[in-house]
Amino acid sequence: IRGLAVAYKPKVEYPDTRLGRSLRTVAGLINGGLSTRVYHVSQDGFDTHSNQKPGFDSLMTQVNGAVTAFYKDLALHGSANRVLTFTYSEFGRRVKENASKGTDHGAAQPMFLVGPGVKPGVHGKQPPFDEDTTKTDNFKMQIDFRHVYAAILEKWLGVPSEGILRGKFAPTDCIA
Repeated sequence: IRGLAVAYKPKVEYPDTRLGRSLRTVAGLINGGLSTRVYHVSQDGFDTHSNQKPGFDSLMTQVNGAVTAFYKDLALHGSANRVLTFTYSEFGRRVKENASKGTDHGAAQPMFLVGPGVKPGVHGKQPPFDEDTTKTDNFKMQIDFRHVYAAILEKWLGVPSEGILRGKFAPTDCIA
């Protein structure tokens, strides 16, 4: 595995960030013929409680640059149609800004799915910004993440989701 990663010659330049280097390695393993079906990489730094906007903008720029390079590289190697990428987080953010220009941990969070096998668009509804949301300082989750996982497991990976998710969750209609 290490040999595949070290020997890999990407066809694009990846950003020199932790995420860029990680996705370059994954591209090398995929394009090198490794049969692994699931890879996990991470991007730290999203646990922002102060001066949130500049930090968040920088993090999203890093994510955009790394994922863009990853898919361009996969496409140039003829592998992009075999790959689905998604993001997740264990927490969302609160509605109201705190005293230090940040937000605290909240309930609802978005997931991003990327790749040719994803149905384009927004899946689910925008959470209401109503009196209850203002009172609780939390957006209500609109889609349980397990419904998205069920779609990825069943429609993309072709495996039953019930045993993995420890229950039956109707797949979200997000996989082409």
